[in-house]
Amino acid sequence: MIDSPDITPEELQLAVRNHSLPLEALRYDITPVGLHYLLIHFDIPFVDAKSYELVVGGRVRRPLRLTMEDLRSRPTTTLAVTLECAGNGRARLSPRPMSQPWLTEAVGNAEWTGTSLAPILEEAGLEEDAVDVVFTGLDRGVQGGVDQLYERSLSLADATRPEVLLAYAINGQPLPPQHGFPLRLIVPGWYGMTHVKWLRSITAVDAGFGGYQQATAYHYRANTEIAGEPVTRMLPRALMVPPGVPDFMTRTRFVEPSRVQVEGRAWSGRAPVVRVEFSADGGATWVDAALEEAVSTFAWRRWTCAWDATRAGPHELCARATDAAGNTQPVAQDWNVEGVQNNGVQRVLVVVGATAERQPPADSLA
Repeated sequence: MIDSPDITPEELQLAVRNHSLPLEALRYDITPVGLHYLLIHFDIPFVDAKSYELVVGGRVRRPLRLTMEDLRSRPTTTLAVTLECAGNGRARLSPRPMSQPWLTEAVGNAEWTGTSLAPILEEAGLEEDAVDVVFTGLDRGVQGGVDQLYERSLSLADATRPEVLLAYAINGQPLPPQHGFPLRLIVPGWYGMTHVKWLRSITAVDAGFGGYQQATAYHYRANTEIAGEPVTRMLPRALMVPPGVPDFMTRTRFVEPSRVQVEGRAWSGRAPVVRVEFSADGGATWVDAALEEAVSTFAWRRWTCAWDATRAGPHELCARATDAAGNTQPVAQDWNVEGVQNNGVQRVLVVVGATAERQPPADSLA
């Protein structure tokens, strides 16, 4: 269970508006839309697709106003992309940063369909002094005392990467309202805060963007006295499908003594995942899991490992991922002010024993 169990009413209010991926849904290569994690900062705006226009302007020579018909008439790309919330794991920190109280399941892997952003920026004609591209959503609210539309930016180099999409469909269907209808940004490899929904405008600017969500929020810092480092690409993470059957309240798992096939998914936005390790003793010892090919360069990889679950009693299962750049998940959670980039290993309590003996260990409720 989490170290700080007293969830505030404000956190509960956030938790009922958003939702995470049920871990058993890791079995799907492509996450069904209703199971994909969801975070909504403010309110879901009501948008009439018939009158919708995307404005492309700022430091460009030829400003554009694009309807959905204009966007759908352009070359189409469909790409499987793993999205993870930057605050995934926050609720397990102590003291717990006050925000959406994610455990470890704020993730999903969907097929996004849209058109590449780079040709649109080329058509608009970026001025030589343009340095950043600002993406503004239609969702408005107050955060940090600032009344704002949700906005994030990318450097020109990142914004013009070929995989960056303006997406209007998910898993072959039009975007539902909660996922950004009628148009959203998809930036493969980056944490979810970058994928601006309900796109209102794209603006090239001649200086680094200083909006709240860019310059203040989503920074990794150990205390409030420093600016910290901005959050960008996803750190490596492996998650497992908890084996066996669950206890309703504690989610403690129960399995019969047997050889158990454990499976899960692993991803990283820094470099492809090249290794997943599994532990059945809380991380004291590790064995390599088998890795399958990903459905795309930017999608998670399935992993499997056989566990000899014959010793009766409780076991703490863990999994950790390593990417091609040498980044490995830490065993412990890494505390920071906003609770972002917490990729400490997942821990799943499993009790091995006969059906008649199935009771959660007393300390599993702590």
